[in-house]
Amino acid sequence: MADVNTPTGSTTAGSIEVGTAGAGAQLAGPGTGRATVQQPIDARVAVKPSFEVGDFPVPTGREEDWRFTPMHRLNGLHDGTAADSAEKGEDKVELSLPDGVTAETVGRDDARLGKAGKPVDRVAAQAFSAFEQALVVTVPKETVLTEPVKIDVHGEGGVRFAHVVIDVKPFAEAVVVINHTGTGTRAANVELLVGDGAKLTFVSVQDWDRDAVHAAQQTALVGRDASLKSVVVTFGGDLVRIHPRVTYAAPGGEAELFGLYFADAGQHLEHRLVIDHDTPHCRSNVVYKGALQGKDAHAVWVGDVVIRAAAEGTDTYEHNRNLVLTDGARVDSIPNLEIETGEIVGAGHASATGRFDDEQLFYLQARGIPADEARRLVVRGFFAELVQQIGVAEIQDQLMEKIEAELESAV
Repeated sequence: MADVNTPTGSTTAGSIEVGTAGAGAQLAGPGTGRATVQQPIDARVAVKPSFEVGDFPVPTGREEDWRFTPMHRLNGLHDGTAADSAEKGEDKVELSLPDGVTAETVGRDDARLGKAGKPVDRVAAQAFSAFEQALVVTVPKETVLTEPVKIDVHGEGGVRFAHVVIDVKPFAEAVVVINHTGTGTRAANVELLVGDGAKLTFVSVQDWDRDAVHAAQQTALVGRDASLKSVVVTFGGDLVRIHPRVTYAAPGGEAELFGLYFADAGQHLEHRLVIDHDTPHCRSNVVYKGALQGKDAHAVWVGDVVIRAAAEGTDTYEHNRNLVLTDGARVDSIPNLEIETGEIVGAGHASATGRFDDEQLFYLQARGIPADEARRLVVRGFFAELVQQIGVAEIQDQLMEKIEAELESAV
């Protein structure tokens, strides 16, 4: 795949604070010198995280963390008009809970709310200030689930604010799937509490109707020797903005963040990731892949990895790839890496945006496969690697069927 500035208007940019700069830059081993930073990449913390809406100025779209977002399409989530709207929304929520797992609806005073972290922008703070009741799902200590926890959320219109806490106790293992369908304007905070020695696979699927608006901050706190695998899948909606964040509570934590998105004509799909390595001897790996087709299809991926001075022994890498299927689509892909210590195992990032691989297509067509089917096979293979990370055959099959449906419309 080609790198920056494809003929479709796609852009790729990146920065790295230690050693070198640019997409694909890598740093490994101790003793690396520190370079001067020309521009801080940590613009996301220009305003301190807070639960209070008033602590965040109303974004104009000129801020670093909002500059790619079409503000007028947020339906007032950013300026308070959505919260003041008389059109209050409703969600139909269905739960499928394996034995031993509990789910409860709690008030705003529950001590577990906000434990993973605070909102980092005005929309997330608005969601925290406006939700009425939160859903808390708990996987007991040392429980190993053999089937997934399923949370099906179906929007039935209007404006809705939500808060969900997934609390996986120490040494438990679970797969939790949140599936979003329907319509409406939604803002939410999702907290993932991964206890010491626990393993959580969290799958968030955005399969909204074409007119839906969805903004969500997904904040994870990973315990000692714990493991988080996050899989974010975005197909539907008019505007979807997902903000996964990871911090570590103790050494030995691992986080893998996978994502796939498929943008059609007119859709704006935005994913902004932050992994904050502030604890020694932790690991992270990020792989996001997207495909776009149709006029004004727009995908945004911003990956920020910060390695604090105290986070010695960190091992991290982030990678974003985008496949542009038609003219008129645009990708903005920005990997950022900020390193405050040279005492690390390794760190790097890469980004690539381009069209079909001509050699792959030639190989398939030379074996008698028609051109259209060859293109579909390439896209299926492009996404299959990430879908397989879920590890639940039923869910993987559903996602591949959705990808097939997307492909049938254009490829």
